[in-house]
Amino acid sequence: MNRSLTALALVLCAAGALAQGASPLPRSKAPDGVKLYFISPKDGATVGRDVTVRFGLSGMGVAPAGTDKAGTGHHHLLVDVKELPPADRPIPKDDRHIHFGNGQTETVLHLAPGTHTLQLDLGGANHLQFDPPIVSQRITVHVK
Repeated sequence: MNRSLTALALVLCAAGALAQGASPLPRSKAPDGVKLYFISPKDGATVGRDVTVRFGLSGMGVAPAGTDKAGTGHHHLLVDVKELPPADRPIPKDDRHIHFGNGQTETVLHLAPGTHTLQLDLGGANHLQFDPPIVSQRITVHVK
């Protein structure tokens, strides 16, 4: 088989995997001893509608999405999400799965009054979770 046909076959296999919901990109192995956490707010805090959320990470570095450098990742904030996204697909991007692909380590959230849960999920260069996933503890905040 010539090179063009081989390349075409690889592209078609990757397209088929994507169509079936599988990611053709490998997940990065999570280093040992990594901790992902909230600096603020604290679990159970009562906050205003605009709340500053600060992310903490130890044992790894933060880098923008697309940076393929070992030992780095970028933050995703899960708001009122009960289960982690599927590990074999990129982390969704919507109002409940907020991406910080520029390497940001804090944000101001605008939340409706009531009780909300927050969880951090660290993504690799291609928005895939690490293997195993690097996630924070889920916290609860009460918005007045």
